[in-house]
Amino acid sequence: MSGSELKADFWMSEYITPWDIYVHGVTSVLAYKKTAFQEMYVVETGTYGKGLVLDGKWQSCTGDEFLYHEPLVHPAMILHGSPRKVLVLGGGEGATIREVLRWKTVEKVVMIDIDGEVVEACKEYLPEMHQNAFDDPRCEVVIGDALEFLDTTGNDWDVVISDLSDPIEEGPSFQLFTKDYFEKVRRVMSPSGYFVVQAGPVSPAELKMHARIVNTLKSVFPNVQSLTSYISTYGAPWGFAIASTQAIDTRPEPADTDKVLAEKTTGGFRMLDGITLLGLMQLPGHVRQAIASETEVYTMAAPPKFFGKGSVGQ
Repeated sequence: MSGSELKADFWMSEYITPWDIYVHGVTSVLAYKKTAFQEMYVVETGTYGKGLVLDGKWQSCTGDEFLYHEPLVHPAMILHGSPRKVLVLGGGEGATIREVLRWKTVEKVVMIDIDGEVVEACKEYLPEMHQNAFDDPRCEVVIGDALEFLDTTGNDWDVVISDLSDPIEEGPSFQLFTKDYFEKVRRVMSPSGYFVVQAGPVSPAELKMHARIVNTLKSVFPNVQSLTSYISTYGAPWGFAIASTQAIDTRPEPADTDKVLAEKTTGGFRMLDGITLLGLMQLPGHVRQAIASETEVYTMAAPPKFFGKGSVGQ
């Protein structure tokens, strides 16, 4: 094409649908490992900086991870108001615990990740993401199975964050988007607790899984709210879902949110403030309609199956 110049010979291709691929040019591979659970790359890209790729699926990158991690963490924290104990299921890059630890009220955050080799690679190669959050004395990292941890922990978690890789069939997390899993989470939450899930893309071609995750949450929790944030490197608007036995204010007053953040958090946000939070909760009509019409509930016997892997190569 006239005026176009490609500057990479190595490409990370993510399969979005059977007819669509999103490709990122890779300038160098910083780490590669086929672990006991998944295939991992840490790469440097031409546009978005360093990125983590698991089983060919783009996880996050230094250039736009704030568009994912800030809306994943802070809406639930704001709704709670003064979270003390936070449980993160997944979150290998350390960016989720980084955002949790912005809260002055937090006394303890425990991160459970099944793949220690991924966590160690992120510690070494992605310091821009974790920003030494792993070394914070309030943080504990457990390498293990989220389901087993939920069976043994107490029921006093103020916020539980499910920051898991997409539920591709060969990956380690496809069972963790089910009613069975959500019931385990509800049992460990404090009476005033909030649960948040990364809940897949909400572009029209991929919306069904998000609607089913939300519907599955509704089979366990009386109050569920979907949120969306456009994430550049995913090539799609992305969905999150908050669930609780407590009310969820879907029309938060921006000035009130800004006051809470000013008083109870440290460090500057790149995306999130009161106006942003209000906007995140106002869903487009097609998303609301898809959620309202969905009837399927995911279970361990019939879990979600995300489309395909991707590939890295010339």
